[in-house]
Amino acid sequence: MLTKFFRYLLPLGLIVLSIIVLFGLVARSAAKRPERNVDEQQAVLVETIRAETRSLNLVVRSQGAVRPRTETTLVAEVSGRIVSVSPNFVAGGSFSAGETLLEIDPSDYAAAVKRAEAALASRHALLADEQARSEQAIKDWRNLGKSGDVPELVARKPQLADATANVLAAEADLEKARRDLQRTRISVPYDGLVREKIADIGQYAAPGAQLGVTFAVDSAEIRLPVSAADLAYLELPGTAEADPESAPAVSLQADVGGTARRWDARIIRTEGVIDEASRVLYAVAQVVDPYGLLGQSTQPELRVGTFVSAAIEGRHVDNVVVLPRYVLRNDNTVLVANAENELEVRQVGVVRAGADVVYIDSGVSDGERVVTTTLDAPIPGTRLAIAGEPAAETE
Repeated sequence: MLTKFFRYLLPLGLIVLSIIVLFGLVARSAAKRPERNVDEQQAVLVETIRAETRSLNLVVRSQGAVRPRTETTLVAEVSGRIVSVSPNFVAGGSFSAGETLLEIDPSDYAAAVKRAEAALASRHALLADEQARSEQAIKDWRNLGKSGDVPELVARKPQLADATANVLAAEADLEKARRDLQRTRISVPYDGLVREKIADIGQYAAPGAQLGVTFAVDSAEIRLPVSAADLAYLELPGTAEADPESAPAVSLQADVGGTARRWDARIIRTEGVIDEASRVLYAVAQVVDPYGLLGQSTQPELRVGTFVSAAIEGRHVDNVVVLPRYVLRNDNTVLVANAENELEVRQVGVVRAGADVVYIDSGVSDGERVVTTTLDAPIPGTRLAIAGEPAAETE
């Protein structure tokens, strides 16, 4: 009987004892757990930049290709074989104003001038003869005792008018012949470069045939598209050319042979028409003496066709803070670390937000630390640890 008692009671006692020991261990562990300090908060490590108030001119970015101010397609005005070509009449060759680039055979046109001169001399002789006849006819009329006005037929007025008209026609023929002779020499009235050579010596040129393309080197122009949003930040001249001294300055930049080059330019006018497709206004920047051939510029050579990026000087603003564009949040706020290294979310006034920088005129003071580290859910009052600054002592 006793054996039976131990057989059933002993396992039950072991189970109860195990439960008591387990509860004892849990209670002991709970007693040793330190209390959580609800006031203690871990500082968030962030990077900051110092806000700096300044006065400056806003900058509008654009881009465009360099093109000549004046470009000419040389066309033959008279026919004939090309008998002379200037050594400078090659692609890239430079020439002076009035220099003969090509010459068409002038012999036929020189002969035409001589024929016109002879015809004019003959017409002058006929006119002199008619004048003498008219004067003699009037004298004979008076000698006959006639009084009153001399009839026009008697005074040979029709014959005199015809002779005078023939002289005028001969003078016009001579003027045309001389002009045709001048047109055998092809030149342009500016210093320039040859863009393209089409005709060469020995080739027959008909009237209207293209001979080449040249352009002036006194200045180059760049059409810079400006969006409607950017127009508010610029003080652009009208369609007429502006005073060079008051025209907005432009800084041009391009990569030439792996080297970054820079040129100074000026906005001289706007085209005055909003492009219907892109809704932009084109401002025209000018570079004086782009090739340095006229001694008016000391800048690097700026070749026609170069694609350049442009920074246009905009209107002047005072007391603004310039910050990287990425620090501005979608709701026009920025994160600021205050004097106690606590996070503040500031509403700011945005003068202009560009692709790289943002200009702020309120909300951030000079010298304040603006947080540049991206925080997914910034909470005002969060303790901050500023990178590069010693950690603040906590009590």
